[in-house]
Amino acid sequence: MGRLGGFSPLEERNFSRSLGTSPDEPVFRNRRRAPITRFVVHATVARCVTAAAIACPSLAKKAISPHVIRHTTATHLRRSGVDINTIRAWLGHVSIDTTNVYAEVDLETKAQMLSACGSFTAGRAPARR
Repeated sequence: MGRLGGFSPLEERNFSRSLGTSPDEPVFRNRRRAPITRFVVHATVARCVTAAAIACPSLAKKAISPHVIRHTTATHLRRSGVDINTIRAWLGHVSIDTTNVYAEVDLETKAQMLSACGSFTAGRAPARR
């Protein structure tokens, strides 16, 4: 497994080539060309949420962080039908068990499934169509 987590060294090298950099160079840099830190990423997200809250006031009450964006993106990918192993690789998880939280059916999907099945009595499976 490569430095980017979840990607093979060959995939990392191809990605780096597409950027015109070596695999050891950081992808994101600040204006002084130094690698950005996780603190900069967190501050950037906080600044963007504050600005977006002007147009959407409900955002001001939410705790939005880079991790929330990561989780939300993975959830949307899963709901769009992306394979769980692809999501595992994208997130950089070594174990599929860590990623399985995204495989759990969310409440909206459960509601859609129940409405598609129609109502049924307790203890009986819905009739086949």
